[in-house]
Amino acid sequence: MSQTAPSTSALRVSGLAQNAPTPFAIMPDTQTMEGLAQELDLSGVRKLRFEGQIAAHGAKDWLLTGKLGATVTQPCAVTLVPVTTRIDVPVRRLYLRDYEEIDAPEAEMPEDDEVEPLGAWVDPEAVMVEALSLAVPDFPRADGAELGQVVLTEPGVAPLTDEAAKPFAGLADLKSSLDRDTDD
Repeated sequence: MSQTAPSTSALRVSGLAQNAPTPFAIMPDTQTMEGLAQELDLSGVRKLRFEGQIAAHGAKDWLLTGKLGATVTQPCAVTLVPVTTRIDVPVRRLYLRDYEEIDAPEAEMPEDDEVEPLGAWVDPEAVMVEALSLAVPDFPRADGAELGQVVLTEPGVAPLTDEAAKPFAGLADLKSSLDRDTDD
């Protein structure tokens, strides 16, 4: 087992109390948040806080529950204008001593993505970074930002628009006109 903690917030599993939860609270300093913003390709991270507890789950397993809060700034996916997003998400990780790794080359992802193998340490800081990276919007949009529509075609040919590409739109019109004809 590793004698060196993976981070300053990591807790040795052998030191956790079986009969009472172990609380934690992580509030990184400005320099750490700047490094995290760079690591996650964000313009900025502010008000980052991760707090919760680690409690025994059965005889051999451990459950980490907590709440992640952060304000992130990143460029709009359309206009590149800075977009600020507030993130407040619950976090849950179940560390199993008898975790079975799937080694098949074409194995499906397990449905429960909160389950982790139990090692010598439980690291809330690593969980915080992972949870933040998953909670950050993939394609943030500034208010009013729209992609618009580009229509390209050869001269003399009617352009194919999004509306024209919907095959059932014409059927709905036909049905409504047939309904009107039967009502008359």
